[in-house]
Amino acid sequence: MTGAVWRASRAAVKRRRVQTIVIGLVVFCSTTTVLLALAVISAARAPFDDAFSQQRGAHVVATFDPAGATPEQLAATAHRPGVEAAAGPFDQAVVEIPTDWVGSPPGALTLVGRSDPAGPVDRVQLLGGRWASKPGEVVINEPFGGYSPANLDYPLPLSGGRTLTIVGYATSMSQSAGGWVTPEQAADLHPSARQMLYRFSDASDEQRLTSALATATEGLPKDALTNVQSYLVLKDAFSAGADAYLPLMTVFGVLGLVVAALIVGNVVSGAVVSGYRHIGVLKAIGFTPRQVVTVYLTMVSVPAVAGTVLGTAAGWVAAHPILQAAFSGITTGTAVIEPAGWLPAATLVSVPLLVVLAALLPASRAHRLSAAQAISAGSAPRAGRGLKVQRLLSGTRLPRAVSLGLGQPFARPGRTALTMSAIVLGVLTVTVTSGLGTTLTRLVGHNDGHTHVRVQTAHFAGNKTEPRLTPAQTETMLRTTPGADQVHVRGLVKVGLVGYTQPVFADFLSGDGITDQLQREVVRGRAATGPNEIEAGPSFLREHGLRLGDRLTLDLDGRRLTVTVVGEVVQGNARAFTSNDLTRAALTDDPHAVEYDISLAEGADAQAYQRAVTAADPSLSAQVFAPDPSGPIVAVISFATIFTVLLSVVAALGVFNTLLLTIRERRRDLGMLKSIGMTPRQVVTMTITSVAWQGVVSALIGVPAGILAHRLLIENVGSILFPEWTMDVWSAPLLTGVGVAGVAIAVLGALVPARSAARLPIAEVLHNE
Repeated sequence: MTGAVWRASRAAVKRRRVQTIVIGLVVFCSTTTVLLALAVISAARAPFDDAFSQQRGAHVVATFDPAGATPEQLAATAHRPGVEAAAGPFDQAVVEIPTDWVGSPPGALTLVGRSDPAGPVDRVQLLGGRWASKPGEVVINEPFGGYSPANLDYPLPLSGGRTLTIVGYATSMSQSAGGWVTPEQAADLHPSARQMLYRFSDASDEQRLTSALATATEGLPKDALTNVQSYLVLKDAFSAGADAYLPLMTVFGVLGLVVAALIVGNVVSGAVVSGYRHIGVLKAIGFTPRQVVTVYLTMVSVPAVAGTVLGTAAGWVAAHPILQAAFSGITTGTAVIEPAGWLPAATLVSVPLLVVLAALLPASRAHRLSAAQAISAGSAPRAGRGLKVQRLLSGTRLPRAVSLGLGQPFARPGRTALTMSAIVLGVLTVTVTSGLGTTLTRLVGHNDGHTHVRVQTAHFAGNKTEPRLTPAQTETMLRTTPGADQVHVRGLVKVGLVGYTQPVFADFLSGDGITDQLQREVVRGRAATGPNEIEAGPSFLREHGLRLGDRLTLDLDGRRLTVTVVGEVVQGNARAFTSNDLTRAALTDDPHAVEYDISLAEGADAQAYQRAVTAADPSLSAQVFAPDPSGPIVAVISFATIFTVLLSVVAALGVFNTLLLTIRERRRDLGMLKSIGMTPRQVVTMTITSVAWQGVVSALIGVPAGILAHRLLIENVGSILFPEWTMDVWSAPLLTGVGVAGVAIAVLGALVPARSAARLPIAEVLHNE
């Protein structure tokens, strides 16, 4: 009888092609949604650990005073208890770069002498070019995993008139140096320290790490150890970007899972209920109740498995670029950011199982019916359901086709509730995505209505052309060039923080309307417009243990300045803060700038302005400003858009399936209505009306819920703070657009079934019934 069961299942799949395709499409979209959601959540768990392990990253980068410990003494620490592996000692020198260079500001650069990038600890990954093989060459650490071949052989000027040639770019997950030179070159640079790289057997937390390092350095002269960099700090910085978008991704993932469950349950349950007559026929010809259930479960499982396989493949392909975008802009090195490898197997097993479970309950009901009862249940209408509503609507002045359509969903209240729930969640998702996209666009773009031109200086842009104008002359030229309205100046300098081991980048802003620009991104406190004031993002404050009103001391070439944190801004790198020209002047006499932001007058020709700037000084790089969102922002928008499309398609398929089942169940009613004069156009009107009002009600529920969800989401993102002007995005056109989404989802899902109902032949329907 097994062959008969399979033949009956295969015949059912072929006979119900539309239902089979709908189930396959719903499962495909749902599987893609589920896989994307789980991929983002799983990838954010431990990508740093995987990449760190692949590159044999150092748990501790330790710096020692050459006068306090000999190379032999330091080498002996590699054999102490608890040390899994060690590399070094390497000579370490700090050089001063007096000018901007390849996207970096002037300041200190730490160089370490290594003969090759390999070793038992901190295996440096070469990104481009080659390793330094002779004195005068340097390999630059590129922490973001990218470089431009045009910047190879770039001359790197050092203080004192010396120059090193950049022959390669590399990356280190340990961030053990700003660059690497040969050991001979390091010795010639008068090294001020020696570096040891350690991996410990147990370094799971700060306490164990400190204990392991103390054991390794036990017996060394007092104060020989001058600086320690823990991998735990790097790990926190690595995950900061993911922490910013992970709550948003999780919410979209949950929405995807809920909608998937609702629609799969609705589609499959409806398919089983509509197949009661088929089940009754099978019982009548000798199939046992268990075999009948097997036939039906096989019938729905075949398209479910096909949809799961295709959805898993689509979700797996889409997950990789989204995750790479999410982690770009943070220190990734060559980390491979990808979802957990077990996810495809999990979805391939769990989604078909969900479909089978959804089908099992209604199928088990048919299991208990006799053949006659099952045939009757599959062909007879459900008397009494929705009749009261239909009578009330028939007494109104509405066209009969409209009143019939409005009352139709009440005949199947459970099915209607599931369909409306999916539409509500679809509208909610569209609302959140629309609000989120507008908020993030405002965050990274200009909203003053003016065209902006961004001009970068030669060395900062990686241009080898020597500047023709001084900084003062450049600013004057930019102001006097026809078309300019306002000029903002940005100076970028690397400075030290007294009491902290890592240097930070200081953005000093000046120019027209600078007070408004500084205030623009302040969320708490006020703008840093006075002398010796700074403002910073939440990551900077958290990493340095600071709050508003706290003070810290800046160090630049031996000159120190105490500043006060007066404002907390939208976002920012954990190694950067923003201040004003008054603070810069108190810290350094260098008037250099790296970037200018020119707001053009209304009607000005941006291209003509660009040409004039380049003609005045060919070393300058001038481009019309275009918003350049960071990796996490790109990931959020991409992820949200994909989810919105998928969930809208799934919701529309749910409407499609609901109407398809309804039309199949009401074939006799439709035939009778057409026989007494209802035109095909009226049938279409009735069918679309039956779901259009569900779309309206869903919009009335989903839009306010989406507005509330949008506010809650952006107020609870840990690494980004949003000013009120970025959250207040709900204009009348935008609200109207998202409100139409519910009706659009319902109507789009209803068009094909409505036309199918309109084409039903009267004689064939009444004859069959």
